[in-house]
Amino acid sequence: MRLQNFRKMRIWQDGITLANDVYLLMGILPESERFGLRSQISRCVISVPSNIAEGSSRGSQKEFAHYLSIALGSLFELETQLMICANAGLVDLAQIEHVTKQTIQLQRAITAFRRQVAGKSAGL
Repeated sequence: MRLQNFRKMRIWQDGITLANDVYLLMGILPESERFGLRSQISRCVISVPSNIAEGSSRGSQKEFAHYLSIALGSLFELETQLMICANAGLVDLAQIEHVTKQTIQLQRAITAFRRQVAGKSAGL
């Protein structure tokens, strides 16, 4: 397998953009959530582009697909945490609408790309 330049991958670029936007959103969360939701949200949003980058360096398409699955799981975790913030009244639903849309779009893009990568690993 040829190593992929993750910096040129649209899903990685979108993951970086999402992380930046989520960090701006986290600034409005109460200080009492510093070690709770803020910390959890930070870890999962950072996980997305990080796992894409790490997976791109692996020796097989199968391993890369695995890291894409981890990134995808982190996106679903992020979406859940954003809804918890809204449901708990920590943020207004309108405040998270943009990042929720970004999250869902990135979930779709990674899912499609993972299928493509997994297909290559199966020799399809």
